[in-house]
Amino acid sequence: MEDYTALLDELLRQEQELQFTQFSNNTAVRLGNLILDKAFAEGKQITVDIRKNGMLLFHAKMNDNGLGNDRWIARKINVVHHYEHSSYYIHVRMKAGNTTIQDSDFIDPMEYAAEGGSFPILIRNVGMVGTITVSGLQGHEDHEMVVASLQKLLNV
Repeated sequence: MEDYTALLDELLRQEQELQFTQFSNNTAVRLGNLILDKAFAEGKQITVDIRKNGMLLFHAKMNDNGLGNDRWIARKINVVHHYEHSSYYIHVRMKAGNTTIQDSDFIDPMEYAAEGGSFPILIRNVGMVGTITVSGLQGHEDHEMVVASLQKLLNV
C-alpha cells in the first residue's frame, strides 16, 4: 500500500502557511481574478467560488463549465466545513486509510465530495472563515490552482 505521509504533511503545511491576517470582499475579488488569470494562461476551463461566513463573494464560470461544477463545488465546500481541512487533504487521508467518507464517518456522498479543490480561508489567530473552491479539473489540479494562487497573493 502506498505511503501518503509526506503528502499529508505537505497539505497540512499548506494550511498552516497559507493564512491571512484579514480577508475582505476585495481580497476575494483579487484572489478570484488571480485564479482565473492562471486558468486562462494554462488553457484550463474552471469554475471558481469564494465564500466568507456563508456569503458568496466571488463566482465565475468559464465556457466549458455548467451546473455540474456548481454541484461539485457545494459538495467540496461541505467537506471543508465538516473537517476544517482542504477537501484534497481529506481525499488523501481517506485514500491513506483505504476508506471513504461514507464508510468512515457515515457522510452522504451525494452531499459531500472528498476530492481536491476546496481550501479553507484561514485567518491567523482566528480560524476558518470561508472557502476558496475550484472545479473543472482533476482534484489535485483543482487544489494546485487554489494553492498556487494563494501563494502568489500572500507572497509565500
